[in-house]
Amino acid sequence: MTASAWTDDRVGRLKTLWLEGRSAAQIARDLDHGLTRSAVLGKVYRLGLSAARPPASRSAGLAAPPVARRPWPARPAPPPGPASCPPRRVDAPSHGTATILSVRRRDCRWPYGDPGDPGFALCGRRIARGAFCAAHAEIGYRPVRQSAESLMALAGLD
Repeated sequence: MTASAWTDDRVGRLKTLWLEGRSAAQIARDLDHGLTRSAVLGKVYRLGLSAARPPASRSAGLAAPPVARRPWPARPAPPPGPASCPPRRVDAPSHGTATILSVRRRDCRWPYGDPGDPGFALCGRRIARGAFCAAHAEIGYRPVRQSAESLMALAGLD
């Protein structure tokens, strides 16, 4: 948009329409001559009209009555959890016997202490399952729930 497109007459009409509460798109259509909504908003900003604009009024006939909302359906009760089993007593060594350099492929890798400390060690007993001995496998692995209910849920046949 060139500066010559904004004549005094057009600027006066822009001010009038803006103060009437018209939108920038409506003003661009009314002023014609290839004006865009962005050009109108830019001129309004440069003229300092933004803060002086009254709020747009809505006619009473256009307002829609408030719609009553339906309540959300109640959520179904969650399925019962697995039966609780008393924790088993495991006998694990109180301190590791293997270092990170001495642990072998079939040795338990349960860590004792912080890896940055000089006293850091690994369990070192023979593995029973995964990377741990029987005692540490009981601590580190949770039992899988293989009930008919969980298998049906897994298959998507809730």
